[in-house]
Amino acid sequence: MTVRELDAAGITEPALRDAYTRCRQLNARHGKTYFLATRLLPVERRPAVHALYGFARWADDIVDSLDDGVPAHRRAADLARLHERLQRGLRDGSSAEPVVLALADTARRYAIDHTHFGDFMASMRSDLEVTDYPTYDDLCAYMHGSAAVIGLQMLPVLGSVVPREEAAPHAAALGVAFQLTNFLRDVGEDLDRGRVYLPADLLSAHGADRELLLWSRRTGRRDPRITAALRAFEDLTRGVYREAAPGIAMLEPVSRPCIRTAFVLYGGILDAVADDGYSVLHRRAVVPRRRRAAVAADGLVRLAAARMRARAVRPTAVSAQPAAPNAAPASDPSAPSAAVARPAAPARSAAAHPAHRPVAAQPLPKEVM
Repeated sequence: MTVRELDAAGITEPALRDAYTRCRQLNARHGKTYFLATRLLPVERRPAVHALYGFARWADDIVDSLDDGVPAHRRAADLARLHERLQRGLRDGSSAEPVVLALADTARRYAIDHTHFGDFMASMRSDLEVTDYPTYDDLCAYMHGSAAVIGLQMLPVLGSVVPREEAAPHAAALGVAFQLTNFLRDVGEDLDRGRVYLPADLLSAHGADRELLLWSRRTGRRDPRITAALRAFEDLTRGVYREAAPGIAMLEPVSRPCIRTAFVLYGGILDAVADDGYSVLHRRAVVPRRRRAAVAADGLVRLAAARMRARAVRPTAVSAQPAAPNAAPASDPSAPSAAVARPAAPARSAAAHPAHRPVAAQPLPKEVM
């Protein structure tokens, strides 16, 4: 954590400054895409984002580490211990565990609903027991805690120009879209962990199943049935991005460049997967560094424009304060561009959760144009 960020956020107590710094290190090491986007936030809000993502990363590491040889019962015990510390920290506002201390402080500063953290931990526990998902509905139930609540945690930090409950569904959808993107990119790595996040009904609709995925991973050979299933999952994911897109214009203007940049970069992962022929069982698709740099530069331009507008006209925002003016979101250049999401073919998933049903037949919303 930079001194400038901590000072701007009013974080002065040495132990708390160290705790936020630890969270920033976790975010920088594990979440390169979102860490880059976070640099576009106002400096005083960055520590809170690092605390939220640092905690999520730490819990995820307990569940997912491939190389430490820790048995499942030890992981479960470590996760239970973390949950206990989290509950105590949220209740008392203090903790000997730096990541929990920073998270508890962030939750207090921004009045974040504590149930979001409990839902997150429930999904982390699920990862120790559940290895596949029969339907997309089943996957959505898991993603409520593992992804949607991350968007809901972030919303008070980002601020909004509409009542929070109006922006919340879009924030939740964006968290889900990001996780679906990770699921598609990491099919091979997750299979090595014994997990398949592609819904079984989607796989079977294209003649694929877990055994076929394992065969492809083991032999390095491709199969058109797997490619068709992966393409369908990509289509489904793009539908959730379109569901999330209108929420960007609902955020405070100074927060939009950060979220737009994350939106574009994660959408670029879908493009990279498609451009690589859906070879995710054999190698990880990556967004080229030049593309990442170009998106970040565009974000900086948009951020400068947003700050200039903010100086000219102070926006009314809905943040941690209870007052919630019912201002309508204005379209602005911070909204995602048309290049973010390729026009998607109709989603071929057999089962779509009502909250995140793909809308592939519709044109991209105005906020994306």
